[in-house]
Amino acid sequence: MDGTSPWVEEAVLHDGAEARTIGGRWFGTEAVMKIRRPKGYRHPSLDQSLTKRRLFAEARILIHLSNSELPIPNLLDFDEKNATIVMTRLPGVPLFEILRNSNDVKKVSSIMYSCGKLIRQIHSFGVSHGDLTTHNLLCDGSDFIQIIDFGLGRLSPEIESLGQDLQVLSECLSASHPKHTDAMKFVLEGYRDGEKNGETIDDVISRYQEIQGRVRYHG
Repeated sequence: MDGTSPWVEEAVLHDGAEARTIGGRWFGTEAVMKIRRPKGYRHPSLDQSLTKRRLFAEARILIHLSNSELPIPNLLDFDEKNATIVMTRLPGVPLFEILRNSNDVKKVSSIMYSCGKLIRQIHSFGVSHGDLTTHNLLCDGSDFIQIIDFGLGRLSPEIESLGQDLQVLSECLSASHPKHTDAMKFVLEGYRDGEKNGETIDDVISRYQEIQGRVRYHG
């Protein structure tokens, strides 16, 4: 972008199949820009429609949660034409790195409990995340948990989507962090102790367990 642009690019943070995430500054504020990638294997009109839908979904969710005081990015800019979103940059590192490098059982159990409480808070505001992996949960120097990347999220989700959030995280923990065998147990403890409004906690956990059973049966 030219010198009059509010955006100053600094470094590519992640180059994924769905989007490229770039770190920089927006009017001087530390920020990230997400650029949705076109998919060559999809018909251009379908690809454009899906890209537009996911961009709008993420923007709507961030706006919906903007007054919640939850540890999520703030939406700074949304550009439908160029398929970009600009958000504030959160200070944590991916939970993936913490779990990969830590053998501190007490620390990990506390972090995973906090993850469960945060997931419940998100759900209580009528939002499912859609891609709840340890790359999309951040942890700062004070072990404070934050959550990013609502590109596959939903507003007013069905209970299946809420249960699926827990299932996705459970699968991620089993596949990527097998040494932390009790991690999901602490997530569920935190979830049970989280916000009580919205779908009942027991219903969501029951649906998660039902999804787990279906996965095992068909697996």
